Amino acid sequence: MKHKIEVYSAGCKACTDTIETVKKLAGSEHEVVVHDMHRQEIADRAAQHGVRSVPAVLIDGELAGCCATRGVDESVLREALR
Repeated sequence: MKHKIEVYSAGCKACTDTIETVKKLAGSEHEVVVHDMHRQEIADRAAQHGVRSVPAVLIDGELAGCCATRGVDESVLREALR
């Protein structure tokens, strides 16, 4: 099953590391979209999804638990993509 993965980013080191990890784990099997939180409409959309800090990852429109701590928890993300 192909998933749409959205990464909300502010361009910081933690965000760029998360983007790299998500892209690596997603491979060509899943769609990855990176959103720039510096744009007001993106920040507004993120808030509607419950994003309170960055980096944040949504999988198929649902906030993923993979970024609840600093950085991305690869095992949680990998499990969510199954």
